[in-house]
Amino acid sequence: MKNAIPSYSQAQLDQINTEGYRSLADVFSFATATYHDRIAFSCHGDELSFAEIASKSAALGAYLINNLGLVAGDRVAIQMPNINAYPIAAWAALRTGLIIVNTNPLYTARELVHQFNDSGAKALVIADKLAASTASILDQTSIKHVIVVGETDNPTFHSFSEALEQGAEQFMPAAELNMNSTAVLQYTGGTTGLSKGAVLTHGNLFAAMNITRDMFPLVDNNQEIVIAPMPIYHIYGYLMSVIATFLNGGLSALIPNPRDIGSMIGEMKRYSGTGLAGVNTLFQGLMAHPEFDQVDFSRYSSIIAGGTALIKEISDEWSQRTGTQIFEGYGLSETASALTVNAPGKQKLGTVGQSVDHSEVKVIDEAGKILQQGESGEICVRGPHVMVGYWNRPEATAEVLDSDGWFRTGDIGFVDEEGFIKIVDRLKDMIIVSGFNVYPNEVEAVVYGHPEVVECAAVGVPDENTGEAIRLYVVTKDSTLDAAALQAFCREGLTAYKIPKQICFEADLPKSNVGKILRRELRDRARAEVSGEA
Repeated sequence: MKNAIPSYSQAQLDQINTEGYRSLADVFSFATATYHDRIAFSCHGDELSFAEIASKSAALGAYLINNLGLVAGDRVAIQMPNINAYPIAAWAALRTGLIIVNTNPLYTARELVHQFNDSGAKALVIADKLAASTASILDQTSIKHVIVVGETDNPTFHSFSEALEQGAEQFMPAAELNMNSTAVLQYTGGTTGLSKGAVLTHGNLFAAMNITRDMFPLVDNNQEIVIAPMPIYHIYGYLMSVIATFLNGGLSALIPNPRDIGSMIGEMKRYSGTGLAGVNTLFQGLMAHPEFDQVDFSRYSSIIAGGTALIKEISDEWSQRTGTQIFEGYGLSETASALTVNAPGKQKLGTVGQSVDHSEVKVIDEAGKILQQGESGEICVRGPHVMVGYWNRPEATAEVLDSDGWFRTGDIGFVDEEGFIKIVDRLKDMIIVSGFNVYPNEVEAVVYGHPEVVECAAVGVPDENTGEAIRLYVVTKDSTLDAAALQAFCREGLTAYKIPKQICFEADLPKSNVGKILRRELRDRARAEVSGEA
């Protein structure tokens, strides 16, 4: 890394007790030896044991180092849905000291070019269905090697299966790792429209694993079976499937396409699950399926909602039909795990719960003064699970992370008299669509590329299906430009969930006395209209 970023002291790491492990690679060795014959991952019935994860990740790790010439500290991007190859690639990187760059398979060319170049990724492990479209932008990026999971007719690409075969005959070099070694670059939206890589260390993820385990105690004999629709490229899906469930001897039933509700119901009927994580739209979709009531929920102890506020009607119906509760959590890419949770036996509707163990929360005003219970201000968090900074962005790091390790979330809320935290607003203009962060500036930057657009502003409005939807206010040169045409234009540069659902054409947009568009005024207007108060 070009620019120095803070690391955690041993005292901070001792808060979560590293149990003698030097890194996640040590925990991996223990888990694969202990749970050798158990099934670790499945995908549509294709099962992978702990022993197979150990051997296959070692083979791929050997290929990355010996055949491709990568060295510890190099970045490897992973771009695929939830399939068994994902954890193989992830552990191959973690065991050899390579740094994972989790990449959204739905990203457009513009988004991919930025993330590959910003991270400086040298290698890409990608699903075959995505490889052809990604190939067209590789000459604009730092990527030197592409490994394809599945079939490829590109002679410059490497076959995943052949890499495993060749690597199996080689020795995987062991990396010198510790809890301060960088494990993952988890990209998150940026207020400037450019995503930033949150640097998460082995220690961050180890702490997040322990926090998750403490929040939701494992079932007897660690026989956890987690249905895993949350994408692994998302920090929560990554933590739950690749780290927490796996390292504690559980099985993750990977769901490649959570929109295929019928297929997911099939997996839930195949396995007698104990855990599930999702968002409102997923829970709603499951309950609407005709076979939902055939799923056995008798062993489920941890059903977790995140990404966006849990809707009470959905929670109530779920509880009535399954006999289980959905527990709500709140976290960010920068915190690796949830930083608050409505845990079993400690719930309060309308809040995001209490702070998790080993994590401190405070609320401050604009001057940085700590506020009292009931007073609204910016929520800040500190703990061994909080990132150590943004990749190669010291200025951006300094804006959100102080020298004492306090991270400014950008969310406005307060702590009530019982220690429960309620989110009331966002200091940032971020919009959350189905659990995914969308920054208005990124949407606007693409819209401004249309030759007929004079000015625009994107805001979030409540949506019963996705939590929030994007509403775009736009002023154009040509009154014939319509919403459908502008949405089609956006599809060329934005992932589907970032495309404005509502478009309002205006003669002018409200501005401050210095000409800055007043986004908050537009957001307040939009929300009033949606709620019927306008």
